[in-house]
Amino acid sequence: MRVLPILLTLATLSACKRQDMYTQQKYRTWDADQHAPRGATEQPPPPGTLAQEQPDEDTPQPSLITQTLLTRGQQRYDIFCTPCHGASGDGWGMIVQRGMPHPPDLASAKLAHAPATLIYNTITNGHGAMYAYAASVPPADRWAIAAYVRALQLGRSAGAK
Repeated sequence: MRVLPILLTLATLSACKRQDMYTQQKYRTWDADQHAPRGATEQPPPPGTLAQEQPDEDTPQPSLITQTLLTRGQQRYDIFCTPCHGASGDGWGMIVQRGMPHPPDLASAKLAHAPATLIYNTITNGHGAMYAYAASVPPADRWAIAAYVRALQLGRSAGAK
């Protein structure tokens, strides 16, 4: 008597189809699809889209520092740098006041005499506890921030005299 329920259970389970994603209906990348634009499943990315693994295009350092560049640099600095470096670049931003490591003062003698490429590369790759901003800040904006940091340094050194 006990054999019959076991046999019925086994027969029922063997009749089930595999119910996972392995057997789902799907399109492959190059399959034709009458419902998709252009008749193919593979579609071009939206305009302006960059692949994450695509390296930055070489953006040369601006040869002329303009008011527009400094204004853009100040906007980007306020967004990305102020939380740690503070509005004046002294390294006492809100994040530092809440316990993060203190970044260097941007007007220190060491950084005031460093080339602008050092600032650009630090924004790109990070340094110490600073994260890399290559994915968040486009190359032209990194140069704008570097120019603005130079203006901050000059302003603070003029105020110290």
